[in-house]
Amino acid sequence: MSFAEFGGPEVLRLVDAEEPHAGPGQVRIAVRAAGVNPVDWRIREGQFGPVDLPAGVGLDAAGVVDEVGEGVDGIAVGDAVFGEGSSTYAEFAVLRAWARMPEGLTFEEAAGYPSVVETALRILREVGVESGQTLLVNGASGGVGSAVLQIARERGITVIGMASAANQDYLRELGALATTYGEGWVERVRQLGSVDAALDLAGSGVLRELVELTGDARKVLTIADRGAEEAGVRFSGVAGSVPDALAEAARLISQGKLHIPVEKSYALADAASAHIDSQAGHTRGRRVILV
Repeated sequence: MSFAEFGGPEVLRLVDAEEPHAGPGQVRIAVRAAGVNPVDWRIREGQFGPVDLPAGVGLDAAGVVDEVGEGVDGIAVGDAVFGEGSSTYAEFAVLRAWARMPEGLTFEEAAGYPSVVETALRILREVGVESGQTLLVNGASGGVGSAVLQIARERGITVIGMASAANQDYLRELGALATTYGEGWVERVRQLGSVDAALDLAGSGVLRELVELTGDARKVLTIADRGAEEAGVRFSGVAGSVPDALAEAARLISQGKLHIPVEKSYALADAASAHIDSQAGHTRGRRVILV
């Protein structure tokens, strides 16, 4: 799957492309499933810096190793892995970071974890929330929000999650105090408790209210609102250590402390529909492409 010009989902094309090969420190996988992330359609729209066109789509994938690059140890052809690379909406993809799939996890499930868990771990660290404190999460029902809620709970952090009315029970299942968007949301949050830190995962124009609730712009962080600087809020967009995040994801999944459901799966030819649904928001868990 690729695009030759920036634009809406209609620019995506299923094409025959030359097979990629694993370079030093990389592995190639036969892709079984690819994760759908908001960054995928943001890149397609041209929101993130220079991109050489035509370009492939996708960062996350799960599959079977079929080529091992120079200098790679501890992994062999035939191993099932999940990880992060480039142009993962494809039959074959090269990964730059990976981990063995935890036992019992399907390829469909595994594909939804890599970028999501890296982001969740990074923003929890950057916002500086600690055990015994309360974290407010705007856009809590998506992939990153689902991971944040569960990781925070394991760390002894109370989470107030905001999502659509349809996702309130889902947030409660993940251990959050749940409330809805819309008029009066600030007061509804106050009724649930004081807020020590806040994360904006939805980019829905609520940064000033989040600063008001925390009392400190340094305790608010967004991954979705490009107006962060105007509100005095930090924007987090640079990934940390993906290998470390994958190892932590594998640990949490294996211990039954992290589970992100797949809301919907799409055929590779239906990638445009996956982008439309992702951009519409209100996701519960993850969306993936099956290859």
